[in-house]
Amino acid sequence: MTDIFTKEDIITLAIETSCDETSVSVLKNGRYVLSNIVSSQIEQHKKFGGVVPEVASRKHIENINFVIDEAMREAEVDFGDVTHVAATYGPGLVGALLVGLSAAKAIAFAREIPLNGVNHIEGHIYANFIEDKELEPPFICLIVSGGHTHLVYMKDYGEYEVLGKTRDDAAGEAFDKVARTLGLGYPGGPEIDKLAKIGNQKSIDFPKAYLEEGSYDFSFSGLKSAVLNYLNSQKMKNNPIVVEDVAASFQKSVVEILVEKTIACGLEKGVDKIVLAGGVAANSGLRQLLEEQCKQHNIQLRYPSLKLCTDNAAMIGCVGYYDYIKGHRSRLDLNGVPNLKIGQRI
Repeated sequence: MTDIFTKEDIITLAIETSCDETSVSVLKNGRYVLSNIVSSQIEQHKKFGGVVPEVASRKHIENINFVIDEAMREAEVDFGDVTHVAATYGPGLVGALLVGLSAAKAIAFAREIPLNGVNHIEGHIYANFIEDKELEPPFICLIVSGGHTHLVYMKDYGEYEVLGKTRDDAAGEAFDKVARTLGLGYPGGPEIDKLAKIGNQKSIDFPKAYLEEGSYDFSFSGLKSAVLNYLNSQKMKNNPIVVEDVAASFQKSVVEILVEKTIACGLEKGVDKIVLAGGVAANSGLRQLLEEQCKQHNIQLRYPSLKLCTDNAAMIGCVGYYDYIKGHRSRLDLNGVPNLKIGQRI
């Protein structure tokens, strides 16, 4: 073990392969990242306009050992230094999940150290703990990514109350589908965000789905259909389509409903902190409006840097650490659970 560690330090080796990033991280005591290697497959999936599960699984198999080696080398640790292994076991693409989980189980078995299976959605929340060492629960967290949109009240480490979630498309999924319709690249979220900065967000009045009164759930399928209907209508009338204006107006509708429900949720629970997490947390429009509304209501807003918004193993390691110190252990026959719910433990 290197000189920077003591016998009391807990060294976590974390693996994340839930979708199209092969990521491995080494952490000390849960919040101190010694390495966080991310091998992205974006270039492989661009030609398809989205993630192809079979391609993702094969690329994970090709990459996993190299990424583990690089993470260990950068952290200056060897397997004898590792206290336990944490790995994502859901939700995600089942084939992709099994690659990372199998690698983690093999290391845990060979070294006779504990395994901690981690919920990917929880990982996005914990990304905030890595950079903000003072952050502690309770707080409200808005998790917005390609596959998930959740409003969660985090009471304590590992204790969650899901107050709202999407009933159809996740916010990030809606961004990608609208971007594809507009002929933009993949992933679509950053492309729409870029165009929205130069477009007129008031040019098109797209709908916002509030659902029934008092609901904190989300729905973006109607908004997505409204964008498609607008584009088809303009084409039939031979009217020009200003892509920047469509992007800005669409993003405005998504961001406003996310922020309105998040603030209402925070006020109802009486929290003084709101936390943002997930890939869509990188959206500049969402950050700006949520920051404005939090200031107006004297609520602190926390969000991770852009590199920790997207899928990465450091956030998985942080969850794994808190599960480990609470005494949780996963069996070596743990399987991938593609539809794993937040707070669910298998």
